[in-house]
Amino acid sequence: MKFSKICVLGLGYIGLPTASTFAMHGLLVVGVDVKRNIIETLQRGELHIHEPGLHNIVKQALASGNLRVSLKPEEADAFIIAVPTPFHEDKTADLSFVRSATQAIVPFLRKGNLVVLESTSPPQTTEQVVVPLLEKTGLHAGEDFLVCYSPERVLPGKILHELVENARVIGGIDAASARAGAELYKTFVRGEIIQTTATTAEMVKLMENTYRDINIAIANEFSRLAEQFDVNIWEAIQIANLHPRVKILNPGVGVGGHCISVDPWFLVEKAPELTPLIKTAREVNDSQPAFVARLVQEALGGTVEKKKIGVLGLSYKANVDDIRESPAIDVVELLTDLGAEVKAYEPNKPEAVINKGNVNHSLAEAVNDAEMIVFLVGHSPFKAIEPAYIATISSARIVIDAVQVLDADKWRNHGFTVIKLGDGKFPKSVS
Repeated sequence: MKFSKICVLGLGYIGLPTASTFAMHGLLVVGVDVKRNIIETLQRGELHIHEPGLHNIVKQALASGNLRVSLKPEEADAFIIAVPTPFHEDKTADLSFVRSATQAIVPFLRKGNLVVLESTSPPQTTEQVVVPLLEKTGLHAGEDFLVCYSPERVLPGKILHELVENARVIGGIDAASARAGAELYKTFVRGEIIQTTATTAEMVKLMENTYRDINIAIANEFSRLAEQFDVNIWEAIQIANLHPRVKILNPGVGVGGHCISVDPWFLVEKAPELTPLIKTAREVNDSQPAFVARLVQEALGGTVEKKKIGVLGLSYKANVDDIRESPAIDVVELLTDLGAEVKAYEPNKPEAVINKGNVNHSLAEAVNDAEMIVFLVGHSPFKAIEPAYIATISSARIVIDAVQVLDADKWRNHGFTVIKLGDGKFPKSVS
């Protein structure tokens, strides 16, 4: 199947890199987003998201003429849906963006087209949601047009590399759809391309992130046990991982982002009676911010009311600007609800807006009058912070490291009390 022009719906963390990569490999691409500010930002040659190397490739793609951005879809050989799939308050999947994007394609769908869903979705979404909407054209899936599911499987911070090099899963509603999807992604994918069914591909994506979530949950539970038994969990994990068949992950503030913290719930929603382990892991990770907030309370004598706390890091993981479902923000909100005056700093998104607490544009602003400094994200710049410098700009001498970002001995030598998550060897109350 020959592809000359494609239309990518959704210009976020996946859609924009995908559209730009196709364009840089010679295809004509129309990138579509319903948010006018995103389209206008891109038309100015600027970006609305942070990802290493992305600005350059977008700029080149636009300059080449192969990439255009628009508020509305156009006729194309293939349509790629790369919109968000968040969840509702009851943890069920919100497929409204997927439905809206699919419906936007309907006026432009023609015989011989291929439609690809990339958005992470519950099993059977492609066949039971996308296909029926597309067939409202009067055309029949598998006969008049082809449909497949191909999930993104990339790591923020390495998206451009992994889009090309990672294995790609193509799940078709039939064999012809899978083959067509494989042909499309062969345009730039150098990794192995695996063809399967649409529902299998949906399941694979969810399994990958659920596996990670469960393993993070056990690490977080270990960190709680370490507090109970006065054990340094970081040392214990290092020793346990010497076993050739053991690979325990590091504990932290919780699990965030738009994948691992969301995707397991799609399986729980579809089969609650079959997923008690998955549900429990989600609950463990969702409750980890409360455990970290309690650690802060204990370090300040049992209460944070009217205490001034400087928080460093708001993104869901290190070295990205994505604050969606961030457990660091959950910690800030919990501490604020307990009466603390929280000033936060996120170096990758200093203009971030959160519901509770204050976001500052610089490190100095966040810590200048703090009584305690809390590291919630392991950004590389934070690792380079010199304790001697902090001592000159802040009166705080209590530091909590929830993400193993500091050289504790170095900070202690400069007069700081350092309390690490999962390190039972140090006092829990220092006020």
